[in-house]
Amino acid sequence: MAHIEVGTEPLDWQSLCALSQENTQLSLSQEVWKKVSDCRNYLDRKLRETDAVFYGINTGFGALCQEKIDKESLSVLQENLVKSHACGTGAPLQREISRSMLALKILSLSKGHSGIHPDTLALLLELYNRDWIPWVPRQGSLGASGDLAPLAHLVLPLIGLGKLETKDGLFAPETLFAQHGLKPRQLQAKEGLALLNGTQFMGAVCLHALHRAEKSGHWANWLAALSIEAWMGHSSPFDALVHAVRPHRGQQACAASIRSLLKGSALQQLERKQVQDPYAFRCVPQVHGACFDVMDQVRQCLWIELNAVTDNPLIFPEEDKILSAGNFHGEPLALAADQLKLAVAELGSISERRMYKLLHGQQGLPEFLVAKPGLNSGFMIVQYSAASLVSYNKQLATPASVDSIDSSKGQEDHVSMGANAALQCLQMVEHTESVLGLELLTAAQALDFRRPKQSSLPLEQLHQRFRKSVPFVAEDQYMHPLMEEAIHFVRTQNPESHMSL
Repeated sequence: MAHIEVGTEPLDWQSLCALSQENTQLSLSQEVWKKVSDCRNYLDRKLRETDAVFYGINTGFGALCQEKIDKESLSVLQENLVKSHACGTGAPLQREISRSMLALKILSLSKGHSGIHPDTLALLLELYNRDWIPWVPRQGSLGASGDLAPLAHLVLPLIGLGKLETKDGLFAPETLFAQHGLKPRQLQAKEGLALLNGTQFMGAVCLHALHRAEKSGHWANWLAALSIEAWMGHSSPFDALVHAVRPHRGQQACAASIRSLLKGSALQQLERKQVQDPYAFRCVPQVHGACFDVMDQVRQCLWIELNAVTDNPLIFPEEDKILSAGNFHGEPLALAADQLKLAVAELGSISERRMYKLLHGQQGLPEFLVAKPGLNSGFMIVQYSAASLVSYNKQLATPASVDSIDSSKGQEDHVSMGANAALQCLQMVEHTESVLGLELLTAAQALDFRRPKQSSLPLEQLHQRFRKSVPFVAEDQYMHPLMEEAIHFVRTQNPESHMSL
């Protein structure tokens, strides 16, 4: 079981990625608990000693910010906020994303600028460490003021409402709390706002999407190499000299990966009739590499955001300031998710083009990669399916971040739509994984027509392992199960796992 202690320094990337894993446990350092406690004590003292107005602490919310709330009603104000804002709709988030979301909210509150009560933070930690994950619907956030609706669902269990998912199913919080000697919290001044303001929903979705996109990029290199071999493509486009004179980091890394995967291939020793190959084979480093560079940029943005304080107002006890501002605005993540959408779309697009070329009946391959074309349709409609997914990705790739809509009577007049961008990105990653699975199915079939010549050792090992799950298609058969098995293969395995130790 992994253990992560949250201290005053930002969590590293590996730790952030581990937050979604059910065997991860969280704790806060003594210094962090002191900061949280000092911040809460400062806020309580401030509210006792002054009649000053602080947004969301002793006022209404959004367009109701001019309404001052009396001190006796501050707790009711915060609980009303959580209940009234739990307005999400649609299917629930995947459990691992909700788990990340819960951890990221704990991480943000632990910075000591939110005014959360230590006991409230401790109950959030209990939920995480017991693996009681709040049920969170995926639709309803505008991305400013943060992810209000999803975060309201995330924290409803703190006040005994909502649903918690355990390994045994969904339960009402009061049921689990009663069984384990826990009690719901009565939220105090500012706590509801601290819990609901923030970018943890879109951050968790983006984190999950990026992790899968990076794996897809890795698979894309391997499958490009496999398709190049099946096509009888040239290796010269991957020569290090080519990429030294255009030294984009991702391009160079991709070219090096392809060179490594083609090394030792008997197929590469055969004479080529074509002078050069189509772009889908020849320009893999330029296309994949640009996508990898985008992923690096998105990772840097996410690392900053997930370690940040993104609620409002923010409390700075040492400076004696309570500042109402806009750190909850999701524009950095909205733009990052939209960038990632483009990269994911391109990986799928060029993958489908490689499939398409392999079906043309060129380079000594039979039409549609099957004996007796005409009597057999072979892989014709496999490509249709991939093309449909690629076009679906194009339609989803329109930037969500350029959209906005007025809300809360115009008080929230420019929103990021970062949650929609993140959800679109996750859907596009799933589509691209499917396209890559179909390329694997197609390239493996094409490579079999090159026998008895062999490819490189790593590509042959990948092919052999794949053939244990999916057979060669000698004549038309029910293709859907083979397609699903190929997609599952890509989603659940890493290409290196097929290499001999």
